[in-house]
Amino acid sequence: MKIRYKLSLLFTLLFAVIISGFAFFIYFSSAENREEEYYKRLRQLAVTKTNLLLDAKVEPGVLQTIYKNSPGSLFQEEVAVYDTDFQLLYHDAVNIDKIKETRAMIAEIVSKGEIQFNQGELQAVGFLYRYKGADYVITAAAKDEYGLIKLGNLRFILILSAIGSIVLTVFAGYFFAKHALKPVADMVDEVEEITAKNLDLRLKVENSKDEVGELAITFNRMLDRIENSFDAQKEFVSHISHELRTPLATVIAELEISQNKERSTVEYQKAIELALTDARKLARLSTSLLNLANASYDQAEISFKEIRLDEVLLDARTEVMHNQAGYQVNIIFDQEAEDDDFISIQGNEHLLKLAFINLMENNCKFSENQESVVSISYYKEKTILRFSDQGIGIAEKDIQNLFKPFYRGNNKEYAEGNGIGLALTKKIVDLHNGEILLTSKEHEGTTFILILNHV
Repeated sequence: MKIRYKLSLLFTLLFAVIISGFAFFIYFSSAENREEEYYKRLRQLAVTKTNLLLDAKVEPGVLQTIYKNSPGSLFQEEVAVYDTDFQLLYHDAVNIDKIKETRAMIAEIVSKGEIQFNQGELQAVGFLYRYKGADYVITAAAKDEYGLIKLGNLRFILILSAIGSIVLTVFAGYFFAKHALKPVADMVDEVEEITAKNLDLRLKVENSKDEVGELAITFNRMLDRIENSFDAQKEFVSHISHELRTPLATVIAELEISQNKERSTVEYQKAIELALTDARKLARLSTSLLNLANASYDQAEISFKEIRLDEVLLDARTEVMHNQAGYQVNIIFDQEAEDDDFISIQGNEHLLKLAFINLMENNCKFSENQESVVSISYYKEKTILRFSDQGIGIAEKDIQNLFKPFYRGNNKEYAEGNGIGLALTKKIVDLHNGEILLTSKEHEGTTFILILNHV
């Protein structure tokens, strides 16, 4: 069911419950007021007739004649007067006797002073009346024809009004729901037009302060991320193609030349060496790409455990200095750890080791002395690692793009690389909910700062 129908239905049901509640309240309040008012009027008329009997000394026969000759009376009441010993003093119509008083009823009236009750369609009242020091029991009964007719008319009007209001509410609710959801319908039409070929399209934001406007803004932000992802993917594929094509083309060219022309053993060895160099470049590139893909996984899919950063740093240092004989890595503790927790974090040892190796090699690669200085310090709940060199530095315009895959700055001619290492490092740091910063001055050196949460 569409939302507009749901809203219309819910609005109608809510209104139906409210209007029905009001109708019931009005009807039963009116019925109760009518009943109370009629009891009062019935009592007053009974007292008046009793006064005519006792005070004005009107003969009972005369009162009965008046009663019989007034069939169109508004109340058509039947009044009876008893003394406290259940002796009948007067009755409008003994042969009819609508109430049919009993000794028990008279005793109850004497005890309570007044009782009110319904007898069929009649309203009846019995009360104790004192006249000149004597007590009398008066009963009166009648049917409130006029009041019941008015109450019936009120019931009809309330039912008709409720039904009419509910029917109008159905159409009004549908109209307003359709009007309220029109921006959403327009948004759906706009979204249908957006495809992979025109990701630059955005939804119109009529009012940024209402919920529909906020939804449009959020959707546009999502489109921005999707467009950026598509652009990054295209750029990634382009870089991959270039990085793979260049060494492959070199290897193919060397092998074709060697195949098409007789060469000496030395020339063959040189060609093989060049081909091996390019093959190793491809191997390093494929390894870097695999590591980048692994670091792009969701954190929940990667195994984390408590590890000591100093041990991972020492392992990374050993591997860097083993792979490159000329590289030198020095690790310095700026302050002593008060507890093992200060040097321990929840992380993935393999990925952190890759990040540390990348930063150490980057320091050594772009400095004349081929040295990386790693310092460790602590601040509150953070462990801070600084990877510094005294190399050629990085141009300011390159700093903001340095952590993008395949990006290489103006200093790329100083050393080989594929532009994956720093991008991989940033992804690893992000996976560990850390932060990586960079400070650099050209011809003075570069410092990478890693901030990680210790245990």
